[in-house]
Amino acid sequence: MERTGPTVRFSGLLAAATAAVLAAGALVATAPAAGAADVDLARNGGFESGLEGWSCTAASGAAVSTPVHGGTKALKATPAGSDNAKCSQSVTVKPNSSYTLSAWVQGSYVYLGASGTGTTDVSTWTQSSGAWKQLTTTFRTGPSTTSVSVYTHGWYGTPAHYVDDLTLVGPGGDPVVIPAVPAGLKTTAIASSSVALSWNAVSGASGYNVYRGGTKVATATGPSATVTGLTPSTAYSFQVSATNAAGESAKSAAVTATTTAGGGGGGDTKLPARALVGYLHSSFANGSGYTRMADVPDSWDVINLAFGEPTSVTSGDIRFALCPVAECPNVESEAEFKAAIKAKQAAGKKVLISIGGQNGQVQLASTAARDAFVTSVSKIIDTYGLDGLDIDFEGHSLSLNTGDTDFRNPTSPVIVNLISAVKSLKAKYGSDFVLTMAPETFFVQLGYQFYGSGPWGGQDPRAGAYLPVIHALRDDLTLLHVQDYNSGPIMGLDNQYHTMGGADFHIAMTDMLLAGFPVAGNTSRVFPGLRPDQVAIGLPASTQAGNGHTTPAEVNKALNCLIKKTDCGSYQTHGTWSDLRGLMTWSINWDRFNNWEFSRNFDAYFGN
Repeated sequence: MERTGPTVRFSGLLAAATAAVLAAGALVATAPAAGAADVDLARNGGFESGLEGWSCTAASGAAVSTPVHGGTKALKATPAGSDNAKCSQSVTVKPNSSYTLSAWVQGSYVYLGASGTGTTDVSTWTQSSGAWKQLTTTFRTGPSTTSVSVYTHGWYGTPAHYVDDLTLVGPGGDPVVIPAVPAGLKTTAIASSSVALSWNAVSGASGYNVYRGGTKVATATGPSATVTGLTPSTAYSFQVSATNAAGESAKSAAVTATTTAGGGGGGDTKLPARALVGYLHSSFANGSGYTRMADVPDSWDVINLAFGEPTSVTSGDIRFALCPVAECPNVESEAEFKAAIKAKQAAGKKVLISIGGQNGQVQLASTAARDAFVTSVSKIIDTYGLDGLDIDFEGHSLSLNTGDTDFRNPTSPVIVNLISAVKSLKAKYGSDFVLTMAPETFFVQLGYQFYGSGPWGGQDPRAGAYLPVIHALRDDLTLLHVQDYNSGPIMGLDNQYHTMGGADFHIAMTDMLLAGFPVAGNTSRVFPGLRPDQVAIGLPASTQAGNGHTTPAEVNKALNCLIKKTDCGSYQTHGTWSDLRGLMTWSINWDRFNNWEFSRNFDAYFGN
């Protein structure tokens, strides 16, 4: 969130990644001799059967008869726009085994690699190849790895390239068998029209089917799912099965759940079923003008005080004060401000302190900073009688150290200490503590493609850096409202890039949060989807508030698609998210400046 004008922070990532890749150009491994028991495991590596066995992004791949290296066909792949023409296939392998991956390629900037190895994912490339050239790399699988993804791709903006005679040589994997029946099925959240479920992961499973009363109602890639579209105050029975290429397991033991009565759905936080969240410029003024707490309309259900900021980047000592009179001539007194907060709370509203913002860089790099954060934030909450905390860390507050590659088990101190600090606050204030987060797309959805500094190093270490925080705190999280603005193009689950400013961007970005996604393309590290009642869409309230303003008509299209599965355009959601909580905006002040267009549209859409 900005005090001043909008900014876009996407310029460095791909440039850094490109530089790192170019620097690694000489790293083409020499293949060891294959063992006697080794076989070629790649299917249709010569593309003689067209693209059978291969999955290519967009319409980038085709089998052609010229040029070829061997046989009668080869792959022609054409990068277009933001699509690098990636073609891949999943191959069954043995754990703790060595493999050699090779392919003949022709063209500029052609890549060959393997991911999901369970050890170190590998790739190699050629910068310029006017004639056929062989690329070769090797890897060893991890102790539990039974499949890997092998792939080729080009580079953005380059001409078509060709691939032929791709081989993966090594011990053949054990035959795929039907996975075991999932165990541990339980409910994790129950609302008026949805039930969230989780279960134990099953070895060898590539997906799961969820059944309600014996009828399949949902699929999932990881061991959790949310079943929506249910009736309030109704009992349901659920089962789950595991699937892979060999088939589907039997259904698990059933678990029963009764949905809550309609009109609620916020758990102990007591949020309304549809909530409007807004930031109130309480500590500063800008072009939108100062708005008193008492003048905030009743439309706003959650009011985030912007901002609490640190005394220094690494101190962890957070301070908050009302805007100075010299900057905000109409600012209320402390006593008036506190009284207005109590009045809002008496009317059922939640008032939170938001930490960070564009200027408030917070790096909890030490345990001392962590402890100072807990102490100082507690003091602000107690002083003003607030309901909880909003984390709006931007800029360089969160980043991943080199080697911190698994969002499920983070090791970077700034990540680990933030998680610990928030858990301490939650434990102190109990179940009524409201916790919200407002990350940028760079720190969340970009994690579908990039995570941290990447396999080659050199990527922006902030990419996807919010994911371990969200994941660790998902059971404590009231609302996640990612900022769908001030963003570069982001790849969605359809492997297409989506651009801010219209319904499509909000549909694709929100669907990713609800469906879940593999982090950095690693199918063994899937970020599980959140419950719909934990998610709101973040938008700017006016054209002055930030890049990516979305008109009310486009906002309504996005809501129609996500909640009702209508007006979806070309993007197909992975569910009907009828319990989606609502909308967030930067900011209440900018909405007032814009004659309350944003909040009036929210009220009209939901019939408030």
